[in-house]
Amino acid sequence: MSGERLRAAVAASSLAGAGAHDDLLRSIVETARAIFRARASSITLYDEEADQLEFRAVAGEGSDRLVGRRFPASEGVAGWVVRSGEAMVIDDVGADPRFSREVAESTGYVPRGLMAVPLVREERVLGVLSVLDRPADERFTAAEMQLLGRFASQAAIALDIVESARGARALLEADADAALVARVAVALDTLQGERREAGRRLLAALEDVLGDP
Repeated sequence: MSGERLRAAVAASSLAGAGAHDDLLRSIVETARAIFRARASSITLYDEEADQLEFRAVAGEGSDRLVGRRFPASEGVAGWVVRSGEAMVIDDVGADPRFSREVAESTGYVPRGLMAVPLVREERVLGVLSVLDRPADERFTAAEMQLLGRFASQAAIALDIVESARGARALLEADADAALVARVAVALDTLQGERREAGRRLLAALEDVLGDP
């Protein structure tokens, strides 16, 4: 068992479960919707293998039915954002050829206008953060696009953590040695003072024993 794999296993013990990160994504879309006074906001994730986008978090219109719903990544505004890696604003979706009414109708909600930005982590597009339909007398501005981009950066970090946690958990399930060390790491977090230092020494000793010769 390599030291790198061991460290990944130990790191997994300190990571929150995927459910906690889903909560974070929901918080991001809810906050984005509130700040922009939008009718809806969503995060869709890109499944590269299936070439599809999946609704992962939704606030406002569609929040009761869209999470988990998929559509082709080759279609619609979100698909265009994933392909191009660029943000976009549409004040009138009916006048923009990149908008897919078919995809929108399949979700049960056809917006009037929207703003969408890519979720980018280390040059990979992980998905799209969108806000839909401002109040009728307001348009999206460049400053708001930058603000939404900052929200997207936070969402991308959360998604990156989710991917790392899944990989580390898979390692724990497949490797009993790694699982043992991870359990020790969890217990270590509850110790204080001299007992904590003793626990650290035990963890280091386990790494020496389980590490590569």
